[in-house]
Amino acid sequence: MGSPGDVLTLISAGSATTRSDLARLTGLARSTVSQRVDALIDCGLVEETTGGESTGGRPPRQLRLRTEDHTIAAVDLGATHCRVALTDLGGATVATAQDQLQIAEGPQTVLTHVKKRVDELLGERTLTAIGIGVPGPVEFATGRPNNPPIMPGWNDYPVPAFFPDVPVLVDNDVNLMALGEHRHAFPDTRHLLFVKVGTGIGCGIVAEGRLHRGAQGSAGDIGHIRVSGHEEAGCRCGNSACLEAVAGGAALARGLGVESGAEVVALVQQGDVQALRAVREAGRLIGEVLASLVNFFNPEVVVVGGLLSRVHDHLLAGIRETVYRRSLPLATQHLTIVPSRTGVDAAAWGAGILAREHYLSPENINRLVSACEDV
Repeated sequence: MGSPGDVLTLISAGSATTRSDLARLTGLARSTVSQRVDALIDCGLVEETTGGESTGGRPPRQLRLRTEDHTIAAVDLGATHCRVALTDLGGATVATAQDQLQIAEGPQTVLTHVKKRVDELLGERTLTAIGIGVPGPVEFATGRPNNPPIMPGWNDYPVPAFFPDVPVLVDNDVNLMALGEHRHAFPDTRHLLFVKVGTGIGCGIVAEGRLHRGAQGSAGDIGHIRVSGHEEAGCRCGNSACLEAVAGGAALARGLGVESGAEVVALVQQGDVQALRAVREAGRLIGEVLASLVNFFNPEVVVVGGLLSRVHDHLLAGIRETVYRRSLPLATQHLTIVPSRTGVDAAAWGAGILAREHYLSPENINRLVSACEDV
């Protein structure tokens, strides 16, 4: 430990607020600490101010992350919506916008809209990085969607290349929901599952406090796990009896003779008995899959979000009923199954966190400092 990136990590976390703190925590010589801090100040990443409490003599100067001149764009793309939030480097929201937008219109149309909206919100601010969530599988290393079923024209599209001037991080929206929920609502939880129940069904996994994507980025795709006894239910993936095909919002809507999951929610909120039964049964089916995951992964918390979580009393009743009945007692001894606390903002928050943590990573900061020194 001792690079400019390591020093900035200590400052941004609040672990070190003075040069003396940095020397003590890193073991670096004071001259080396001053060199690192001065480089970070020259790059506009850190500022040093007076105001520290004196223990005799001159008051120490305080170090802090310079947040105001660095703006993160967080973008949540759904099947029919686009949410954009701008935050500073400390995570404080500075501007938001939401529009109706069909993801099926394709990458050129959708990303052109995103760029226009981000530019409008930015004004005179400087864009530092972008995080984008999309409703489909993503090869995280490249930011390319991979055969997303509800995103025609997006397969293998190089999303980051559409924004060539800044770092762009792209991930599946459920992963970002898990990240946003974890950081905002359960920061001390080490193992968490976030289950999105909307038109489809997906799961984000936090393991040891970090988002787990698997080898290629497809971890958590529980919507296409087979549910026994429903072989007649065809799925958009080409298989049958997938969880999504029998318990997702689109499947419930078809069964109730309505157009969308939103209408299913409305029926439940109106007390429609048939809709109540359908949502409760969907919860039981989701619980069957989650019971296996609980036995396998042993999470501390299972969070349920997405469109159908708006009627979480009925959905969670079915999920809990099956999970607690089918899982091992040790796995459920301290398990909590709760509705999302971040709601519709979860994916946007997660996108912002993803971009911000990448930008502030020691490796990226070291590159930035090196570039500044070469100018």
